[in-house]
This record gives sequence, structure tokens and C-alpha cells, in this order.
Amino acid sequence: MNIRLRLTLLFAILVASIMLVFSLSVYYLYDQFREQEFNKRLQEKAKTTVRLLEDVNGITEPLLHAIDRNNLTAMHKEEVTIYDIQNKIIYDSGKEPFSVSPAVLQSIRDGKSFRKQDSEKEIIGIRYIDRRKEVLVVIAYAVDLYGFSKLERLRSILVTGWVISLFVVLFSGWLFAGDALRPVSEIIEQVKNISARNIHERLTIGREKDELAQLAITFNELLGRLEVAFTSQRSFVSHASHELRTPLAIMMGQLGVSLMQERTTEAYQDTIKETIEEVKKMRDLVNGLLELARLNDDSSQFFVHPLRVDELLWQAREILLTHMPNYNVHIEFDQFPEDEEALEIEGDASLLQTAFMNLMGNGCKYSQDNRVNVTLYIQEKAIRIVFVDRGVGIAEKDLPHIFEPFYRAEATQSIKGHGVGLALTERIIKLHKGDIRVRSQLGVGTHFIVTLPF
Repeated sequence: MNIRLRLTLLFAILVASIMLVFSLSVYYLYDQFREQEFNKRLQEKAKTTVRLLEDVNGITEPLLHAIDRNNLTAMHKEEVTIYDIQNKIIYDSGKEPFSVSPAVLQSIRDGKSFRKQDSEKEIIGIRYIDRRKEVLVVIAYAVDLYGFSKLERLRSILVTGWVISLFVVLFSGWLFAGDALRPVSEIIEQVKNISARNIHERLTIGREKDELAQLAITFNELLGRLEVAFTSQRSFVSHASHELRTPLAIMMGQLGVSLMQERTTEAYQDTIKETIEEVKKMRDLVNGLLELARLNDDSSQFFVHPLRVDELLWQAREILLTHMPNYNVHIEFDQFPEDEEALEIEGDASLLQTAFMNLMGNGCKYSQDNRVNVTLYIQEKAIRIVFVDRGVGIAEKDLPHIFEPFYRAEATQSIKGHGVGLALTERIIKLHKGDIRVRSQLGVGTHFIVTLPF
């Protein structure tokens, strides 16, 4: 069952239920009104009969049919019966007086109301005090033929109206559901036409303020993020293939030249050494690419433990200097905390070491003196680490792009690198809910400022 049919049925059931309750209420209230009105007429009939009987003949002895029925307004199958104080019938306007038990007669004499419905007959009993101060009981009954005919007519009108209204509600509900779901159909048709080739296209927003418009806006925002991801992926693949092709071409060229003619052992060793250097570059690039892809695709392997930031910095420095002995990394505290627990954060040790090594290595690599200064600041809610070098600097136009994979600033084109380290570093810092900012000036140096929350 599709949504349109479901909405139509729900709408029809809801409206039909409301109309049914309304119709039953109207029918019930009218039936109560008819009964009350007819009972009043019966009471007036009973009072008029007993008064007329008293005025004409006096109520001195049992009288049957003493009043001309043509003198009174007759109701259908009406009959009035009068009982005296000894519960004897002293008057009856019909052939079959209605039999009432002495207990009921005594209850009516005591002032209690008496109403009863026997099949179509409606019966009432009233007390009446005559001129001799005797308490009489007057029982009157009749059939409300006119009232029942109107009630039956009303029932037919309500049932017919309810059935006709049900069909009208179904039809209007079908149209209403179609109009309400039209934007959904339009969104479905537009989404069907969007693929990776035309992911730049966006959904047209018809109604600006309803929930479907919000859905379209949210989907457009999703498409925007996907477009950025696809663009980044295409750029990533393009740059990765280029970066991997270059060392492969160099190795193939070197090995090919070596095979062209006989060479000395030293020449072959030089070729092998150069090839190994290119292999190391490829290894470092592939490791960086795999790590970046892993962090982008799945952060479930991100293990959090209590860590001391100063120890991570010293460990990163030791690993870096093991591979690059000519680098100079100086670590200091702005102010050493009294409580060493202030140096602890929650994080992944290996990932943070990688991030710190990348920042230290870049600072040393792009500085003429191969030196970087690392300063640790303890703040109220976070730890701030500043990496300062006196290197070539970064142009202002390059600053917004330095964290993009494979992007390299103009001032660093002559220095070996792949442009993966900073992208990986930013991702690691973001995973730790931290922040990384950069300030730089050409020819003066660069400041990388990392903030990690406690």
C-alpha cells in the first residue's frame, strides 16, 4: 500500500468517524428532545382531562367515557386513566385502562415522577389534588406517531448523508494526498536524474517553509558534501597516481639504463642505492595515503587512552631524530604545571605521535637551520602546542589550501615532499576534537598552533 492510498484511507476513517459521532449525537439529542416534548404534551393532556372532568361533572363517582373526546386534542392511541385514593379507576378514556400496581400509584401520590415506555407507547403518571383535597393519580399514554416519523426521517437523512459524505471524503482525500505528496514525487524524479556525472545539480525547492522543503534543503546539503568528497577523491586519485608514477618512471629509467651496457660493480651499486631511495619515497607515500584513507573512511579503530602530551612530544622527537639526525627539535614549557595531571588528555598515542612528527619534520625540513621550536602551553580547558620554524614561509594565497592532500605551496616546490603530511595531521587533530591553525610570512617562518581539549 503506497503512502497516498494510506493517507487517503486514514483521512477518510478519521473524517467518517467524526461525522458518525456527530450524526449519532444529533440523532440521540433529537430523540431525547422528542421524548421530553411528547411527555410534556402527555402531562398537559392528563391535567386538561382531569380538570375538564372536574369542571363538567365533578369527580364524585366512577365515570367512564364521561368526556367527549372531540372536545380535546387527541393523540394517536391516547388513553387517560384516573385513580382515586382507594386506587379505583374513576375515569378511563379508552377501552383498556393501563394497569398500574398500587406501589407505583402510591409512589406517584408521594410526588415521585413516573415515566415508562412500553413498545411504542409512552406512559406518564402525575398526581392531582381535586377540590375535596383528595389526591388523585392520572395515568396517560399515547403513541408519538408524528415524532417517530420525524425521527425515522432524520435517521434516513443522517445515514444517507453519512454514506454520501464518505464517498466525498474518499475522493477529496485522494486529491488532498496527491497534492500533499506531489513535492515528494518531484523530489524522487529529480533524484533519479542525479548521478556522479552531474552531482553538481541540486533539487528545486518549491514550497519554502514546509517539511518537504526542509528535506530538499537537507538533501542539497548532502549533495554538496558528496560533491566535495567526489572532487576530493578525483583529485586524490589523480595526484596519487602522478606521485606514484614519477618514482616508478625514475626507477624504470635507471634500471633500463643500467641494462643497456656492462657497468662496474660500483655503478650497479649506485643504481641500486638510487632505486632504493625511490622505493623509500614510494613506501612513505603509500603509508601516508593508506593512513589518510583509513582515517577518512573509518574512525572506529580510533582507540582513546589517557596520555601525557609532553611524553608524546619527546617520543615523536626521538623517532624523528633517529631517521633524520641533522634535525634540531627544541621542546620547552611556557610554564610547567604544579599538577602533572594537567598534561593528560584522552587520545590515540600512535596517531598523535604521527601528527607531531609531521609538524616537527616539516618545520625542520623547510628551515635553513633545520630547527623547530615546540612550546607547550597549559590553558584552562585545553593544551596548546606551538611549532615555530624560521623557514621559507607560506604565501597568504596558499594558506587556505595547505591541509588539502597533495597541495604544495609555491615556496616549497623545490623541496622534496608529497603534500600528504599536513592533510593527515589535520585529520588526526580533528579526530581528537582539537583544532590546528597556521600563521606564516614569506621569508620569516611559520607558526602551527595545535589545541587539544582535556
